[in-house]
Amino acid sequence: MSYSLAPHVTAADTDDGMVLLHETTGRYWMLNATGAAVVRSLREGKDIAEVVDELGVRFSQDTTRLTADVKKLLEHLLKAGLVTA
Repeated sequence: MSYSLAPHVTAADTDDGMVLLHETTGRYWMLNATGAAVVRSLREGKDIAEVVDELGVRFSQDTTRLTADVKKLLEHLLKAGLVTA
């Protein structure tokens, strides 16, 4: 399954992550560096497994935990209407 930012969402990189603006509601979400890395990878068309592999190399973390964390982040982004599947 591929994910992308919803058409009404604007992303801006910050010094320590990323900000997502929901243009319809005016609400914004701040992502830390890891969350921003996930969103960037998904915008490049990578699937969850590829994102987890990249994060595992970058942060030397257990892939089981990383997979759960990435899925949880995506669940929140989907629920907020920031990402579409």
